[in-house]
Amino acid sequence: MTDAMSSPPDDLVRAVEAALFAAHEPMTAEALSVHLGGADVREALRELAGHYAGRGVELVERGKRWHFQTAPDLAHLLRREREEHRRLSRAATEVLAIVAYHEPVSRAEIESIRGVQTAKGTLDVLMEAGWVRAAGRREVPGRPLNYATTPEFLAHFGLASRKDLPGIDELRAAGLLDPMDDALEEAMAASGAASATASEQAETAVRDDILASDEESA
Repeated sequence: MTDAMSSPPDDLVRAVEAALFAAHEPMTAEALSVHLGGADVREALRELAGHYAGRGVELVERGKRWHFQTAPDLAHLLRREREEHRRLSRAATEVLAIVAYHEPVSRAEIESIRGVQTAKGTLDVLMEAGWVRAAGRREVPGRPLNYATTPEFLAHFGLASRKDLPGIDELRAAGLLDPMDDALEEAMAASGAASATASEQAETAVRDDILASDEESA
């Protein structure tokens, strides 16, 4: 196969490549365009991704953000001798699964799906890990915070977008569900009905609030 960049790359491709190498964090195409004076960088990104495909360093897109990363099959060569493994608690695993599959989601909806209260520390752990973020407030009485996953979550798990999240059958076939991880299955199985119930409750609360206001006005 002919190298996509066997001929000298043009100045824009070189500029995009240099900007991504120097960036401290992944960049969106829009941010790159602004950085490079409004240039259309989409074709340059595609050309660079093709050029680096299969090399020791690859250009990848994760959550609409572009960055260079080591090829996955070479990770063992760069792994440090000493590794620190952090295992999420069952509660954190459940909460992360619910947020990932149903974002944006409020704490009340998370608790409705899990069937138990969620300790504030559980969400704090996920936010400190950089996998969950606050995603605005819901327009219902009390205006509770919504939670969603982050680009770092996608990058950590090698996902281009949430559409790439595996289903239960895929997780089980890959041997990724052990007794502790059954929390994922429980959370995903219960999520549809619980999310609908939470939305209905929110709508009911809004209607009640409006009716109460009308009665006071009368």
